[in-house]
Amino acid sequence: MNSFKDLAMLRRSHRKFTEQEIDADDVKLILRAALMAPTSKGSRAWHFVVVDDKTDLEKLADAKDMGGQFLKGASLAVVVLGDPLANDCWVEDGSIAAISMQYQAEDLGLGSCWVQLRGRGLSDGTSADTVVRGILNVPENLCALCVVAFGHKADERKPQNEDKLKWENVHLGKF
Repeated sequence: MNSFKDLAMLRRSHRKFTEQEIDADDVKLILRAALMAPTSKGSRAWHFVVVDDKTDLEKLADAKDMGGQFLKGASLAVVVLGDPLANDCWVEDGSIAAISMQYQAEDLGLGSCWVQLRGRGLSDGTSADTVVRGILNVPENLCALCVVAFGHKADERKPQNEDKLKWENVHLGKF
């Protein structure tokens, strides 16, 4: 990638992936981006679970009623976790780490897509967090924020259209 400007324009959510596995060095770079992400007070209190087992990916896809089925076709996924009692900024810190991974994936030519878990669940009232905890043996003190799917892109997406940027939502000085 030539510049961050280009990277931000080109990064789009991809929900269709090829069967090709992601190179181990690329996985390490994606995780490195998460581990280097800024955190409140430098706490680095997030946790990441890398999932490449197809059975577990299928189970994660069913952790909530809508919006996660494409996880079944991902090469791998990273579940982002935080401890709400230890870090009042766990959502923000985890979100920054997640998007850092997504930008790194785009820079490597890989596709990614965020799947919201926090506050989501199944129609029977079971939270996505409870489902994820059961699949991945997550300790009770940690909560699932999201899972990010990664894979080689099986579709093409047009870059962001600069003409559609909502500059009217930017306010200078005061609202």
